[in-house]
Amino acid sequence: MGLETIIGLEIHVELDTKSKIFCSCSTEFGAKPNENTCPICIGLPGTLPVLNEEVVNLAIKAGTALNCNINMINKTDRKNYFYPDLPKAYQISQYDMPICTGGWIEIESGGKTKKVGITRIHIEEDAGKLIHLEDEPFTLVDYNRTGVPLIEIVTEPDLRSSEEAVAFLKALKSILEYAEISDCRMEQGSLRCDANISVREIGQKDFNTKVEIKNLNSFKEVAKALEKEERRQKELYNFGEGHKIKQETRKWDAGKGRTVSMRSKEDAHDYRYFPEPDLPPVTIKEELINKIKKTLPELASEKAKRFSQEYKLNEKDIDILISSKEIADYFETVVSLGSEPKEASNWITVELLRVMKQTEVIPVKAEQLAGLIKLVDKGTISRSAAKEVFDELVSSDKDPEEIVKKRGLSQISSSDQLEEIIDSVLNQNSQAVEDYKNGKGKAIGFLIGQIMKETKGKANPNIAREILLEKLK
Repeated sequence: MGLETIIGLEIHVELDTKSKIFCSCSTEFGAKPNENTCPICIGLPGTLPVLNEEVVNLAIKAGTALNCNINMINKTDRKNYFYPDLPKAYQISQYDMPICTGGWIEIESGGKTKKVGITRIHIEEDAGKLIHLEDEPFTLVDYNRTGVPLIEIVTEPDLRSSEEAVAFLKALKSILEYAEISDCRMEQGSLRCDANISVREIGQKDFNTKVEIKNLNSFKEVAKALEKEERRQKELYNFGEGHKIKQETRKWDAGKGRTVSMRSKEDAHDYRYFPEPDLPPVTIKEELINKIKKTLPELASEKAKRFSQEYKLNEKDIDILISSKEIADYFETVVSLGSEPKEASNWITVELLRVMKQTEVIPVKAEQLAGLIKLVDKGTISRSAAKEVFDELVSSDKDPEEIVKKRGLSQISSSDQLEEIIDSVLNQNSQAVEDYKNGKGKAIGFLIGQIMKETKGKANPNIAREILLEKLK
């Protein structure tokens, strides 16, 4: 019999709060090292934590969006381990009474729909960040991230391939972004993934020894790491050396293209969990859950259906537009400013996303793009000229019309002016005129090209074609 792969994910999601989970320090990314710290989050003796209410609200929101049961009574626990980026030598987390349990997400992979179970969602504080300097005998630590609020989302071992794992992460990221639970910026560590992977004989019910791959922060790295670890484990089993697979934590070495052993994997008892003595149990009322349910916005799947019905867009365009809430909202703003939906979609999916490969933010205001589309619709500028204007808008706050005037990009739409130019072109290209009369259709394309050349691309092509055909008659 063959081997099958079993994958379960543990996803750490940074919650979109202004302050940390147990103190009032800012969660702002990019601050100077150790700037956003206080005695509470760096664990000085005698300090007491106070639970941030918004953390509980966002965890309930996440549980609701992910079809979980919200536990009306839950508690926090101390997870004890020593590491230099954990100043208290313990992390406040949740162990046996998490805030959410038993959810699911539907994913699409390989042309099939699959329901992936979610075991639990619990709240916890983040640790700091160690900076290892090359060729230096010391390590620096930045405690700004210490105490930043997280939810950890733990899946059932329902995933069977790296493709399914990536499909799950993409679906989860979309839900969390749309529900405004987290900004999910993977490059900033707002969404990080640990993957547990094992292999077993097809038909076998028991799980074999699993390996955990730590801190994967891009879809590409998740896929590569899981594929390499899957290959490593299957090769060991096929050569009768399955016993060499140990329960351990491994890291993904992107440079070498393989997973590397870090340490043996701890079991829950190794962390000596016990109830957090400085915080009371968290009691949630039904009224709060109902109130939060009502704040859930339109999610990506619902938006896709509406975009199809309301804007008559094709499936490919919709998939691109809804892949990011920011892009979807931007599209609707451009349309609300008077742009035809298909035109707005074309400019966003082609030109805007081309530019956004080099930048993290949307570089052109919705008002600017709507104004540019209007100039094309009115025939003020050609599409090729509009692309020039768009490229200037990327680094400018100017109005598109202002750029058009400054650069002299307006189309020639005046019939009188175009007639003069066309007469001149016809006089200079009598052979093409004869070819047209003799039924050679390509002559039209040649003459239009000459008109565009004569006007340096500024002739309105539709009006020019109409006048040309009338004169050729």
